[in-house]
Amino acid sequence: PELTAKYVRRASIGMERLVSVVKDLDTITKLENGRNVPVKEPFDIVALTENIIGMVDMEAFERGVTVSLDKDYNEPVMVYADEMRIEQVLTNLVTNSVRYSKEKGGYVKIRFYQAGDKIVTEVADNGIGIAPSDLPRIFERFYRVDKSRSRDNGGSGLGLSIVKHIIESHGEKIEVESKLHSGSKFRFTLPKA
Repeated sequence: PELTAKYVRRASIGMERLVSVVKDLDTITKLENGRNVPVKEPFDIVALTENIIGMVDMEAFERGVTVSLDKDYNEPVMVYADEMRIEQVLTNLVTNSVRYSKEKGGYVKIRFYQAGDKIVTEVADNGIGIAPSDLPRIFERFYRVDKSRSRDNGGSGLGLSIVKHIIESHGEKIEVESKLHSGSKFRFTLPKA
């Protein structure tokens, strides 16, 4: 019975990963074909981010990583975008930052600032960073910077590609700044509401 339970657990984990990959493939195909047009409405990106921090808090705690906003935001930071899609973007960026941050003493900081009529969202960590040779390819489908850890982290290799497509479907841009062994910063813009 113990051996059977072990194989059932492994099969269940495998099925969850397969379902995740199929969902990611469906999402990216729709985004690439323009069939997933964003439904834009004003929303508070700080409140959304606080919810995401709450969702990743347990995994971050287990890894010894602190996830926080760079300061207290006493007023809402309103953007005009598809809230559900931006939630996908932020969840992906924050989760990646937690998983690739330093274990014990790692941090992920999220900040917002205004640049003209845009709100810039920045997700920064002090993790493993990205080599200069990998930076041009990180938004490609299935491209993995750290191939040795990818199976342990359970990702599909589509997350950053989906992030890029979602931001571009809003007519906006995403960029990354990183240094090997010194962490990464991902920034994207959205219209201010």
